[in-house]
Amino acid sequence: MPEIEVNAMTFGPYAVARLDGLTVMVPNAAPGDRLEVSIASRRRDFSLANIERIIAPGPDRRLPPCPFLPRCGGCDWQHLNYPAQVRAKAELIAAGLRRAGVDVAAENLVEPALEEFGYRSRIRLKVGRDGILGFYQLGSNELVEIDRCIVASPGLRLPNALVSALWRNLHEIEVVESGKREVVTAMMRKPPSSAEVDRARQILEQEDFIQAIILKSGRMRQVIGDPAITINVEGGLDLTVDADLFSQVNHAQNRKLVATVMEMASIERGMRVLDIFCGAGNLSLPAARRGAIVDGIDS
Repeated sequence: MPEIEVNAMTFGPYAVARLDGLTVMVPNAAPGDRLEVSIASRRRDFSLANIERIIAPGPDRRLPPCPFLPRCGGCDWQHLNYPAQVRAKAELIAAGLRRAGVDVAAENLVEPALEEFGYRSRIRLKVGRDGILGFYQLGSNELVEIDRCIVASPGLRLPNALVSALWRNLHEIEVVESGKREVVTAMMRKPPSSAEVDRARQILEQEDFIQAIILKSGRMRQVIGDPAITINVEGGLDLTVDADLFSQVNHAQNRKLVATVMEMASIERGMRVLDIFCGAGNLSLPAARRGAIVDGIDS
């Protein structure tokens, strides 16, 4: 089997190496790894390979903290220590900007999160036969069952009773933190029957930790309970939105984002601001608080 040495990360789960002058992309590899690989497929410009043996690990490789890796496809880079992840992301962003004619240094380009784990205020899971919840294995439709997710907020719980009751008509669920409770959005294969709606109502009454259940199929949306969540955007400003609308998953990083945008844009009274894809006002409202005249556009 061929041996390669990994030299960089790229987008998604892949690291990059060279073999006989051609690019080889390898999932679950780390810069500096010396690997024995098998070629899974060949394309015109590159090959995809799988790790058969780690001959020597790179300096930033670690055992993934998540017990479901490497089978679970939910996270790509947990086999890298966190500072290496931040560096790799910065290098990829800087390289992309350079290709667009913007020359920036990778150093300090990405602001590290305060916490590597336990930060996601929402997670979306696939639903399998008999109410199994999990993520697809990389490159397949095989569902890897999980009973927890270490990147999710510690307070998030899996709505197993709801999924067990409705799994035949579910393909995904999204769980969103709302204080000490949560809102569950059920993505359904077809509009729910009256019996399914009744069962969802019963589960909402039985499960104290569930604040609301949103049943969705195509354009159909039925809300049971109170779907509103409150997000602190900056000091003195809370944003209240329905849980199935977009919001940043890392609230602490979002506050840094808002503060940085307001500072870099030098938002001040009387300034006209156009916020494209404004969503629920994550940037529009902080700008308006500073006296800007804001036009927000979204669909």
